[in-house]
Amino acid sequence: MAVPPAAHGSMSRRLLPLALIFVAVGISTSFVGPYLALFLSDAVHAGPVKTTVFLVVAPLSGVAISWLVGRLSDRRPIRRKLLIAGALAGFAGAAATAFVRDYWVLFALTVTLTALAGTLFPQTFAYARQVLQQGDPKRAAMGISSLRTLFSVAWVAGPPLAALILADWGFTYTYGLAAVMYVVVALIVLRFLPEVGRPAGPTEPTAVVAAPEAGRLTIMLLVAGFTVVQTAQVLGVQAMPLFVSDELGGSVRDAGLILGLCAAIEIPLMLGFGMLSTRLPLRALIVFGVVCGLAYQAIATVAGSIWVLAAAQLLNAAFIAAVGGLSITYMQDLLPAHPGRATTMITNTFPIGQILAAPAFGLAQQFGFRLAYGLNLALCVLGLALILLARPRRRNVPGVPEDALVPGTV
Repeated sequence: MAVPPAAHGSMSRRLLPLALIFVAVGISTSFVGPYLALFLSDAVHAGPVKTTVFLVVAPLSGVAISWLVGRLSDRRPIRRKLLIAGALAGFAGAAATAFVRDYWVLFALTVTLTALAGTLFPQTFAYARQVLQQGDPKRAAMGISSLRTLFSVAWVAGPPLAALILADWGFTYTYGLAAVMYVVVALIVLRFLPEVGRPAGPTEPTAVVAAPEAGRLTIMLLVAGFTVVQTAQVLGVQAMPLFVSDELGGSVRDAGLILGLCAAIEIPLMLGFGMLSTRLPLRALIVFGVVCGLAYQAIATVAGSIWVLAAAQLLNAAFIAAVGGLSITYMQDLLPAHPGRATTMITNTFPIGQILAAPAFGLAQQFGFRLAYGLNLALCVLGLALILLARPRRRNVPGVPEDALVPGTV
C-alpha cells in the first residue's frame, strides 16, 4: 500500500531533527571520548591504577544503565522524555567535568550522569525506528544507516577539532562545548519531536503480522557474534599505530592516514549498504561484511608493507560499514515490539568489545602487534560462525501465519 504524501511529510519533519541530534551527539562524544585517558592523566593526575579502573567502570556503567533504560522505554510511551533526560544528564555531566578535577567526584559523575547520557544513542535509533515504521517500513534500514552515517561523519570531524581547541584552551573548553551540544539536543527534542506510542506487541492489532519475534537463543547468539566482531574492530584500531611503526617500519602519521582512509571509505559504503538493504536481505549483507572483515584480518596478519595494509582498507571499511550500519536495523527487525531493547543490545556490544579488547592488546604488547591481527582473524571466524548459527526460525505465534518469517532473513 502506498504511503500517503502527508505521512512522508510528517516523517521528513521528524527525520531532519533526528539527523541534527545524531550530529550533535556525535560531536559531543567525539570531543571527549578520544581524550579521556589524557584528561585523567594530565588534568586529574590519576595514576595508572585509577585510570584503568575509570576506563573499565565507565563503559560498564553505560552498558548497565542503557540496558535498564532500554527495557523501560519499550513498556511505556516515554521515549521522548528519555531523550530529554539523557540530553540534560549529558549537559550536567559535561558542564561539571569542565571544572571538576577531583577523581572521585568525576567517577561519580561518570557512572551516573554520563552513563545516562549514553542512552541518547540507542534511544534516538529506537525513536527513528518507530518513525520509519509509520512511513515506509521497507526503507527502515536505509534510514537507520543514513543516520548512523551522520554520527560517523561527526566522529571524523570531531577529534581533530577537539585537538585544536584542547591545544589552545584546554579541557574546560572541550567539555564546555560538549555540554553545549547536549543543550542543542534537548532543545531539538522539546521543539520538534512529539512523543511516539509504545511499540505494538506481536498480538496487537497495530503490529506487523508477519513479524513474530525471534527466540532467545537466536538473539543471544547474535549478540555474542556482534560482540566478538566489535572486539576485533576495536583491537584493530588500537593496534594500528604500533603495528605500523614497530612491524612495518612506518610512522604514526602513516597509521593516521590509514585510519583516515578507512573512515573516508566507510561513510559512502554505509550509505551504499543502506540502499542495498531495500533489495537484499539484511542478514546476507551482514554476513558479507563479516567475510570482508575476515579477509582483511588475514591480509593484515601477513602484510609486509604499508601499502598492502592501506589497500586492504576497502575490505575493512566494508566490514565496519555493514556491521555498524545494518546490525541495529537487523536486531530491531527481530524484536519489532522492543526497539529500545533491541537497539541497546547492539550498541552495548561496542563498549563490551572495548573491555574485551584490553587483555588482547596486552598480549600483543608482549608478543608483537602482528599477533593482534591474528587474534582478530580468529575472532572474525568465531563471530561469523555465531551469526550463521543464529538463523531465525519460523515461530507459531497466535494470529500470525505459520509460514511467517522473521523479517530481514529472506
